[in-house]
Amino acid sequence: MEFIAKQIADLIGGRIEGDENAVVNSFAKIEEGHEGAISFLSNPKYTHYVYDTQSSVVLIGNDVVLERPVKATLIRVANAYESVAKLLQMYQSMQPKPTGISSMAFIDSSATISENCYVGAFAYIGKNVSIGKGSIVYPHAVIMDGTVIGDECTIYPNVSIYHHCKIGNRVTLHSGAVIGADGFGFAPTAEGYSKIPQIGNVVIDDDVEIGANTCVDRSTMGSTRVGKGVKLDNLVQVAHNCEVGANTVMSAQAGMAGSTKIGEWCMAGGQAGFSGHIKVADKSFIGAQCGVIGNTKSGEQLIGSPAMDAKEYFRAFAVYRRLPDIYKQIGQMQKEIEKLKSGE
Repeated sequence: MEFIAKQIADLIGGRIEGDENAVVNSFAKIEEGHEGAISFLSNPKYTHYVYDTQSSVVLIGNDVVLERPVKATLIRVANAYESVAKLLQMYQSMQPKPTGISSMAFIDSSATISENCYVGAFAYIGKNVSIGKGSIVYPHAVIMDGTVIGDECTIYPNVSIYHHCKIGNRVTLHSGAVIGADGFGFAPTAEGYSKIPQIGNVVIDDDVEIGANTCVDRSTMGSTRVGKGVKLDNLVQVAHNCEVGANTVMSAQAGMAGSTKIGEWCMAGGQAGFSGHIKVADKSFIGAQCGVIGNTKSGEQLIGSPAMDAKEYFRAFAVYRRLPDIYKQIGQMQKEIEKLKSGE
């Protein structure tokens, strides 16, 4: 499938500098460009590649000032990263999707599979499951009794969705994700730990994407909820009775303890951890490896463990780096004080 630069510019509202008839038939990173490829420049660290890239077309920001001519045709846009994302989405939407139901899948007779769905070999669909229009269930996925899945969802291989969970429309679950496993609930007794039954479920709203091997546990009672537009990276843990607000994103290995409530439009870096029963306000920014042990304020930027305001953290860290010198100075002062006390 081929396009010319002018067609691409029209699609994304860009302005061409160079040959508007330059032909594009693939994507490539700017440092690995080749003839017929389209690349993009959004990170200033990669600017030097634009002068020598072999890509035919490069998406570039309106505000980027180049120091010398380039070989490639440029398409100037307000945001190169957003523009290439739009093009990639369009490209993916043009790819053929699997269709049909494999004879080697197990589908209970009480399940409802809507039109234009795909169910791969060795997938398991339990009693009273409902799957919406155009959804894709890849091989070896397990969807247990009473679960409801919306339209145009993608369930990748080896995903496990436990009983009575509710999945919205256009949800993507990557391989190994587990939705609705028991929350970590045990009551200490004289004999050991007594399991607390987890009788709730998981509710995932529309347009959510959940990464590989991420776990969202079912609630003790009620629902563990993942809001509209949430994006969870690989290896994220969402514990029982948690809530993740709309359009929040969490990087790999982040973890939430039970009954944590994270607001809308929050960002959590890799390995960030959240104590149980706290509220993280809307638009909070949580840095990588941050340990959040209390409620936050809207728009707050936190780093460190335990978490603290980013500006305070950096001021404290500046002192921390000087501790060896400060320790030496204190030692010298102690010696001088001892001399003064002894009358020397």
